[in-house]
Amino acid sequence: MNFENEKDFIMRQIHEIIKLLIHLILGKNESQAEPSLAAKYNLSDSKYDQIKAMVDCGEINEAENLLFEKLDRTDQASVAELLFLYEYTSQQSSEFLEQHNYSKEEVLEGLQMLAAKIGFQHMIDLLNES
Repeated sequence: MNFENEKDFIMRQIHEIIKLLIHLILGKNESQAEPSLAAKYNLSDSKYDQIKAMVDCGEINEAENLLFEKLDRTDQASVAELLFLYEYTSQQSSEFLEQHNYSKEEVLEGLQMLAAKIGFQHMIDLLNES
């Protein structure tokens, strides 16, 4: 697999995992139009702005650690914050991520770790098999 195909494959995996977890956790389908990412994840404007600002400043690892530390797998909002973090981070350029010691592969790994923590690892395994 060449580099471009590998990047595309990782981005497809990220997109599919996010789509699946949004459907399972938030009960939303991709076809449901949302006016913003904050609405898509049912995030308050302040939480949305806080996570987005941390990513924009390159504090991705810090944001991830903070959100995982306070993760309550039974709380939709807590899970949604991490999903938003990973989706927003995956939209950043590879160059930006590299400058801030992060990568698309780490986005995928984080999503897989989140899925395992909330009890959906088997669903991710099924996605990976197809």
